[in-house]
Amino acid sequence: MAVFKVEGGHRLKGEVTPQGAKNEALQILSAVLLTKERVVIHNVPDILDVIKLIELLGRLGVKVEHLGVTGVTAPAASAGAPATSAPATSACASACISHSYAFCAANIDLDFVRSPEFGKSSAALRGSVMLVGPLLTRFGFAFMPKPGGDKIGRRRLDTHLIGFEKLGAKLDFQHEGSQFELSANRLKGCYMLLDEASVTGTANIVMAAVLAQGTTTIYNAACEPYLQQLCKMLNRMGAKISGIGSNLLTIEGVESLGSTEHTILPDMIEVGSFIGLAAMTASEITIKNVAYEQLGIIPDQFRRLGIKIERRGDDIYIPTHENYEIDSFLDGSIMTIADAPWPGLTPDLLSVFLVVATQAKGSVLIHQKMFESRLFFVDKLIDMGAQIILCDPHRATIIGHNREFCLRGTRMASPDIRAGIALLIAAMSAKGTSVIENIEQIDRGYQNIDGRLNALGAKIERI
Repeated sequence: MAVFKVEGGHRLKGEVTPQGAKNEALQILSAVLLTKERVVIHNVPDILDVIKLIELLGRLGVKVEHLGVTGVTAPAASAGAPATSAPATSACASACISHSYAFCAANIDLDFVRSPEFGKSSAALRGSVMLVGPLLTRFGFAFMPKPGGDKIGRRRLDTHLIGFEKLGAKLDFQHEGSQFELSANRLKGCYMLLDEASVTGTANIVMAAVLAQGTTTIYNAACEPYLQQLCKMLNRMGAKISGIGSNLLTIEGVESLGSTEHTILPDMIEVGSFIGLAAMTASEITIKNVAYEQLGIIPDQFRRLGIKIERRGDDIYIPTHENYEIDSFLDGSIMTIADAPWPGLTPDLLSVFLVVATQAKGSVLIHQKMFESRLFFVDKLIDMGAQIILCDPHRATIIGHNREFCLRGTRMASPDIRAGIALLIAAMSAKGTSVIENIEQIDRGYQNIDGRLNALGAKIERI
């Protein structure tokens, strides 16, 4: 088990490039199962969750070809395999390595899909749930084990399962393996109103519907940029999806899909993490190639914390912040920052907003509506000297120090990906040295984060 030893108090300076979007990558990689043809994907992030999914695709019989990297010279990868079994730690500096892969799912090992090994591998990876829609619609059956991932509270699969049922799939829960078996001769299009605008649920249902017979209409669909990217890629493969970018999608089923080439967007969560990091550590940073138009409300929400953000083409420049003051509502009431379905604020960034607020001037209420365990990392920040009142599992009030008191270094463990990066930001701004355990959680979502930040002047040692 590796740990980060972080020497706090260092200001960073320079340019950093975000990795490819993790959440988009998990959807796009699953979609390669929908066709026998070759699919080329660029800007694939070199992070644990993505690497594990690529390895699982290979075990399913998908031919995986690593085409190389761009950005910074990287160690060569063996042909037909992922570039590495762990995030790169030496080849990527402030720029980020972009990986390109080719996939061909012409010969899928259906016996492996039915095997306990597949169930075990799928259960260890949250993103494996995205394989169900493609397997079900193309081969007529799939298995959905209880997936792994972050321990941030209940993460419902109801939207996925109800959607598949409406398309005509039969569900059978296997108590012995704690998994659902889904089967269908051929899925049939229908109208459905989703009970929640689930991103993964919408993506899974869309992938199932593209090869279904007839027309599927999905109302209250998620419309995040990741989902838009998936739909655009499927249309290039021959799918017929309209309403992209709205919460009403119409999918006219087709007989088969063909080949395509796709480039994954920059990771908006990493962009937001870098914005918060720059402000918290009083650093001057330029974030390169952020796909600004796809960031939605994120820049303006940071501005509500008093953070100055300057757009320079497709880059973001963050000047040194000696102080930053939280805004208030027009009636003078305390600022509230809450997550919401797109185009609202993504819940994946609330941990970063929370930690950045600890050194702001003023107070803010952070309201995490979706997951009831995601704020439970605040006890570690309180140990560091932050003034935080955990109101309930979903709400925390932060009283900012206005830099009059520094956080102090301590020993802590990362409970999930997003809390992990928030704790790393806190440690980098703190006085003294901190040790962060369980950094495998951070590696699941952030590519070589220590190497890239060290290139900007941070002092992070991976032990």
